[in-house]
Amino acid sequence: MRSEMLRPFWMPLLACLTLGLAPFLPEPHVWKQIVNITKGTFTQPMDWFDLILHGLPWIWLLYTTVKVFKKEG
Repeated sequence: MRSEMLRPFWMPLLACLTLGLAPFLPEPHVWKQIVNITKGTFTQPMDWFDLILHGLPWIWLLYTTVKVFKKEG
């Protein structure tokens, strides 16, 4: 039962750990983009593309989590 519940998470989790956090050093790129938004230095169109590219895996993981737990409950 438990392995069936975790099965839908492997692809979004793998995407988050690879594309969602890449490049890993000196800090994850998605984190850098979030910091740039809070500082107000988020102005270039490439910044938006980077945020979407590195943020989509996290949105996918959140969507999958909500979908699985809504189904269970």
